[in-house]
Amino acid sequence: MYKKPTYNPDEEVFRVKLPRGKEVLGILEERVGGSRAKVKCLDGKTRICRIPGRLKRRLWVRAGNIIIIEPWELGGDKKGDIIYKYRPNQVVWLKKNGHLDKLSDFNEF
Repeated sequence: MYKKPTYNPDEEVFRVKLPRGKEVLGILEERVGGSRAKVKCLDGKTRICRIPGRLKRRLWVRAGNIIIIEPWELGGDKKGDIIYKYRPNQVVWLKKNGHLDKLSDFNEF
C-alpha cells in the first residue's frame, strides 16, 4: 500500500535548485487544461506555461505551487515551459533566504 509523503518542517534541505540564466520563479494561478497552466511570474508578467512531454507524467502541479519557468524565445512574455516544482520545505528555505521577497508585492497572496 502506498503511503503519501508528509511535510516535515525539520527535514534538512540539502540542495535547492535556483533559477539560472533566463529562468524565472513563478506561482501557478490556475490549470487551464491540456498540460497548460496560467502562471504569475516574479518578473511581473503572467504567462501561459506548459509542462513539457518529458515531465508530463512526473510533474504534478496545483494552484499555489512555486515553480521555475523557462520563457520561450519567441513570445517569451506570454508563454513558457514549467521546469521544476518546489516542495514545501524548499519553499520555506526560499522565503527564509530572501529569494521570494517579490512575492509580497502581489496583492493576491
